Amino acid sequence: MKVAIIGCGTIANAAHIPAYMKNEKAEIKYFCDIIPERAQAAVEKYGCGIAITDYREILEDPEVEAVSVCTPNNVHAPITIDCLKAGKHVLCEKPAARTYEEALEMQAAQHESGKVLNIGVVNRFNTAVNLIKQYIDDGKLGEIFHVYVSFRSHRSIPGLGGDFTTKAVAGGGALIDWGVHFLDIVMYCCGDPTPRTVTGEIFCKLGKDMKAYAYKNMWAGPPKYDGVYDVEDSVTGMIRTDGPVITLNGAWAQNIGEEEMFIDFMGDKAGIRLQYGKDFTVYTAENGALVQYKPDFTMEDMFQNEIDAFINCIETGEKLPSHIDTVIITAKIMQAIYDSAEQHQEISFA
Repeated sequence: MKVAIIGCGTIANAAHIPAYMKNEKAEIKYFCDIIPERAQAAVEKYGCGIAITDYREILEDPEVEAVSVCTPNNVHAPITIDCLKAGKHVLCEKPAARTYEEALEMQAAQHESGKVLNIGVVNRFNTAVNLIKQYIDDGKLGEIFHVYVSFRSHRSIPGLGGDFTTKAVAGGGALIDWGVHFLDIVMYCCGDPTPRTVTGEIFCKLGKDMKAYAYKNMWAGPPKYDGVYDVEDSVTGMIRTDGPVITLNGAWAQNIGEEEMFIDFMGDKAGIRLQYGKDFTVYTAENGALVQYKPDFTMEDMFQNEIDAFINCIETGEKLPSHIDTVIITAKIMQAIYDSAEQHQEISFA
């Protein structure tokens, strides 16, 4: 199957391209990037494909069946929609789009075209996450009544002044960048419950004075002090669903010198703490005694699983858990958190 990579930056090189290269059913025909050197570097590094700068060339090539969209958030929607209309199957990196409205437009284009549109919520292909989902589905935790989410780091704003901190490009900050993964894990493990009400607040505090911002690390590039910082560096919120209540605290940057990346699933029979990207611990009671244990398992490459599943679902017609119809619920929740913060009131869904 001929595929194309649109956007040859970090996520493409770290995840999508290597996974396609290992998939015996896929062949990369195009590496596309608006920076010509990036596209050419991919051709030279991986020893295949054609370097181009305009993704519209892909649209006109009937040989290309599938596309990975690995661009900044602001062009997720237009590129994805163009690809779907051209008859291409699409795997678009997370978040689906900057806003819920844009995500709805992507969903509409998928329904109209009938082609696959999966979103890069890669944790749905994570071994630990799927084990937790199985524990919950099997009733081992009993009723899940509350899930607490923490994605907090000590002064780690990415690429200050660049795309990540520019709302017009990214759509938001810590919530849309990190929170999308954490919320999606919760939704997936808990059976994608319907949200009822959402309340939240966002804070743009630590990075606001860019030159005065002292930092621990800065992935996604060095500071651009002539750039823009108009997104949140921290967020808090509560989501009521027809399943559990979800509470969250997230921060790219906090004045607490700890990194706390975990999700607590709290049931009336047992609870689980998932260390993000790692393993998990089960807490329960047996025969009047408190018990905790950590399952031992082999962690598979979730990006490889994601790409393999994408290629397979095109062939079989299977609808994956990462399909836009499912993932759009997370987009709706994140939009409601932003709307709640702007209005300083709870958002209720009819």
